[in-house]
Amino acid sequence: MQVVKRVFDFYIFSNIHVAFAVFSLTKITLLNYSIESNLLPWFTFFSTIASYNLIRIYKVSKIQHWTFQFVKQHKKRILSLTFLSLCIVVYLSFLLKPKALLTVIPFALFTLFYVVPIPIKKNSTIALRNIAFLKLFLIAISWAGVTVLVPLLNYNIDLHHIEVVTFVQRFLFVVVITIPFDIRDVNFDSVNLKTIPQVIGIQQSKVFGLLFLLLFLGLEFFKGTMETVQFRNHLVIAVLSLILLFRATTNQHKYYSAFFVESLPIIWLLLIKT
Repeated sequence: MQVVKRVFDFYIFSNIHVAFAVFSLTKITLLNYSIESNLLPWFTFFSTIASYNLIRIYKVSKIQHWTFQFVKQHKKRILSLTFLSLCIVVYLSFLLKPKALLTVIPFALFTLFYVVPIPIKKNSTIALRNIAFLKLFLIAISWAGVTVLVPLLNYNIDLHHIEVVTFVQRFLFVVVITIPFDIRDVNFDSVNLKTIPQVIGIQQSKVFGLLFLLLFLGLEFFKGTMETVQFRNHLVIAVLSLILLFRATTNQHKYYSAFFVESLPIIWLLLIKT
């Protein structure tokens, strides 16, 4: 059992699981247009592993104790996985259309400057993650851009109102599933971050998430044609998201957000495939 637990921990905390979440969201976008290709999903998968691990290693002194211990014990393995992922990302990037790659750039810069301070004047820098309220929305807009805009552009799908609605829905969904992480870290994050739970409180954050989920569902009616199966899938994933959101606490188990909440995009993909 100890071996299974170590493998499972590595799967979760080396960011393979969150990479599958991003893979799933990218795949969902493509399946909505009957595109079966896995090129973009794998590109986003390995990009996620590389970027998340680099961020974690860079700010290793600022992460929770149990995550710090994991990174310390498995640093060589994490670095090896990250290097391999970077190599695969470089290879896959040559297979993407130039406009898709250009669209990736701003989101890659968001990721870079999320932790790396930006020089704004002499002897003065600022990291995007330290700008009040920005952390949550920066993550959401990056995920939405990479899993919606990049796939659509790579396969020459014009961006009309349906695509805009899909982008907004994805943004709203990612905001909601990020809130349990902020609740978990509310007593650990620097007060300068001013995350939603820090500013408006945990219960109000859950209400905030509920409103976003209602908007997420309501936007289905603005797509022109209502598909029963698609609305059902959105409803199921919204209900599951709401349950996990409202059960989130500051002393949640280390797997609660990192595994169960991050599994929601994977469940969403399975709903579509069944």
